[in-house]
Amino acid sequence: MVTRTGSGIALTVATVFGNAPAVADDNLFFSELPVVASVSRLPQRQVDAPTAVTVIDRETIKAAGVRALNDVFRLVPGFQTFPHNTDPARVTYHGITDEDFSPRVQVLVDGRSLHSPLFRSGVNWALMPVALEDIERIEVVRGSNTTSYGTNAFLGVINIVTVDPALVRGVSVAANHGSQGVRDYTLRAGAQLGEDGDFRLTYQQLDDNGLENQYDWIDSFRSRLLDLRASWRLGVRDGLELNAGRIEGVLTKGRLDKDFVNAQGELYRSDPGNPIRDFDQSSSWLQLRWLRTLSENSDFSLRYAYSVDEARDDYVDPELPAGFAHVDETGDRGSRNEIEAVHTFAPFAKTRLVWGGSWREDTLRSKTMLYGEGKVVREVSRAFANAEWTPLAWFTGNAGVSTEYDSLAGNNMSSRASGSFHITSQNTFRIGYARGWRTASILDYRANYRSAADEAELTGNRRLPAERLDSWEVGYLGDWKDWNMSLDVRRFQEHIRDRLFQIDPNRRDDLGDSMFPIQDIRIDGVEYQWKWQPLARTRLAVAQSFVSIGSDYTQEVQAQPFGTLTSRDRRRRIDALARDSAPRRASSLLWIQKLPYGLEGSVARYWVDPMKWTRNTEARGYVRTDARLAYPFRAGTQGGEIAWTVQSLNGDHGEFKADGDRADRVVGRRHWVSLRLDF
Repeated sequence: MVTRTGSGIALTVATVFGNAPAVADDNLFFSELPVVASVSRLPQRQVDAPTAVTVIDRETIKAAGVRALNDVFRLVPGFQTFPHNTDPARVTYHGITDEDFSPRVQVLVDGRSLHSPLFRSGVNWALMPVALEDIERIEVVRGSNTTSYGTNAFLGVINIVTVDPALVRGVSVAANHGSQGVRDYTLRAGAQLGEDGDFRLTYQQLDDNGLENQYDWIDSFRSRLLDLRASWRLGVRDGLELNAGRIEGVLTKGRLDKDFVNAQGELYRSDPGNPIRDFDQSSSWLQLRWLRTLSENSDFSLRYAYSVDEARDDYVDPELPAGFAHVDETGDRGSRNEIEAVHTFAPFAKTRLVWGGSWREDTLRSKTMLYGEGKVVREVSRAFANAEWTPLAWFTGNAGVSTEYDSLAGNNMSSRASGSFHITSQNTFRIGYARGWRTASILDYRANYRSAADEAELTGNRRLPAERLDSWEVGYLGDWKDWNMSLDVRRFQEHIRDRLFQIDPNRRDDLGDSMFPIQDIRIDGVEYQWKWQPLARTRLAVAQSFVSIGSDYTQEVQAQPFGTLTSRDRRRRIDALARDSAPRRASSLLWIQKLPYGLEGSVARYWVDPMKWTRNTEARGYVRTDARLAYPFRAGTQGGEIAWTVQSLNGDHGEFKADGDRADRVVGRRHWVSLRLDF
C-alpha cells in the first residue's frame, strides 16, 4: 500500500535543524499559517517571512480537479495561466506576458531550477518533471526574490517539494479516461534500499486531443514521464539525495492553408510556410544533494544538478533558398550544469543567517536560431546571504543581498529588506522593499536566424541591459484560530525599468528583429487570500487580485523612435499588451466538502477579466467552473479511490486567444473518470 502521511513542512525544518520528522496536518492550505522555507531559504513562520507566500498541499491539488500542474495556480492571487494548445501553457504573475516560455517567475522542483537555455531562459510547462501524485506541497512566493534565487525570480518563485521516498511504500496504479481523448496512466512504487535508503519511482503518460480544433489549427498533447527519487542516511549527521528522470512531450504546431477549402467549407491542406507538424520536446535531469548537520542550529548542503533539453519542430519552407529552407525555430539542444553550496547557522542570539554561492554553465545549440554560431556557452556565478533578526517578540526583521556575474550580461546586485510587526498573536503587519534584476536569454544576446545569406529574421543584441525591478509592499496576516480562519493581504507597487521587447529596430535594413529595452512599467494593486473552515467537513478558500498596469517608453525611445516604434499602430499594440497583460480583476473560490457515505466533493470557480497574452490577440473575460466527486475506499491493507472530474462545467470560453475570431482557442467542457488502486 502506498502511504503518504506526514508533513513536508516538518521535513524542511528537520533538514535545516537536524530534528526528527514530525507528523503534521496534511492540509497545509487550510491549516493555521504554516512554516515556509522558500522566501529567505530559512524555515520561518509565515508571519515572519519577508513577503507573501501561498502554500498549496497535495489535498488542495486533488480538490482543484487538475490534470496539468499549471492549472493549480489559478488558486493563487495574481497568477494567470491557460491550457496547452498549439502553444505550451504559461504561468505568469502580474502580467508581462510577451515571452513564449514564462521567464520572470522562478520554478524549482526539489531545489532544481526548470528554466532552460533552450526555451529562452523560461519554463516549458509541457515538460513538468513531476507527477501531481508526487507533490508534497508547493510554496508560491508572491514577490520578487532574486536575492535568494537569481534573475529568474524577478516577480516571484514557485517552489515544488516532492514526497519524501521514506513515506512511500508499495505500488500504486492509476488511470484517467474521459472526453477529448483523455487517456492517462500512472504507476508508482516505493520501497527501502537496504537499511538506510529509500526510493520512489514513478512512470506516467498523459494523452488528450487538446482543445477543439478551430478553422486553421489542429491541437493535441501527449507526454511520458519517468521520475526517480532516492535518499540515504549516511550516519547520524549526513544524508544523500538523488533525483533523476526524463520526460518527453509532443504538441501539434502549424496552420492549415486558408487558400484551400473543401466542399464543406473546411481547410484541409497544411500551409507550406508553416505546416501542421509535431513539436517534439524532451528533458532529462540528474541531481545529487549532500546534507550535513553541523550542530543543532547549523547545517550545510552541497548540490549538483545537470539537465539537458531537446526539441524539434523542423520543416522545409519551399519559399526559402537552399541552405536556409530547413527551419527549426524551437530546436535544437540546451544544457545546464550547476553547483550550489548553502550554509545555515545562528551567529548571534536571536539572529539566523543563511549564505551560499553557486556556479552554473548554460549551453545552447541551434542550427536555425544560431546560424553559424555553433554552441554558445554562458557562465553565471552568484553569492547570496539572508538574515533574520528577532530582537523583540513583536518584531521580526529580514535583510538579504546577492551579487551575480553573468558572462553575457555582466554584474548585477539584488537586495531586500522587510519588517514584520506582530501586533498580537493573531495580527501581523509587514512592510518590505526589494530590488531585483532579470537578464535576457542566450538568444536575445546572440541570435542569428537567417532566411537568406544576406537577410536575417532575428539578430541578437549583445549590449542588452538587464530589466530592473523596484518593489514596495505592505502586508497584513490575520490568523484567527478560534474561527478557523486566516487572511493574507498584499498591497504592492512594482516598477520595472528597461522592459525588454522584441522589435524591428530598422525596417529598412535586413537584420530582422532584435531585443531592446523600450519601456518602463508600473504595476500597482492589491491581492488577498482568505481561508475559512466553518464546519469540520467544510472548507472555503477565496483569492482575489486587483492589478493596474501603466507604461511609458524609455527616454531614449521618446527622444528618437526607431524601427517598429515609428508606427503609431504598433506602439498602440505594445502599450495595450503592457496595460492588459494582467486582468484588472481575477477571483477564485475553492469549496471542499466531506459528504455522507464517505464521498468527497469540491468545486472551484474562477472569474477573470479580459487580458492579452500577445500583442496581436486578446482573451475576453471568462468564468470557469470545475468540479470533482470522489470516493476513497479501503479493503484490508489495500485501498484506492474512484473519482469523476469535470472542467469548464459551465461551457465554452476562451483563455488564451479568444476575441471572436474563427481561429479562437476555445476551452470546452472536459470530464474524466479516475481510478487509483494502492497495493
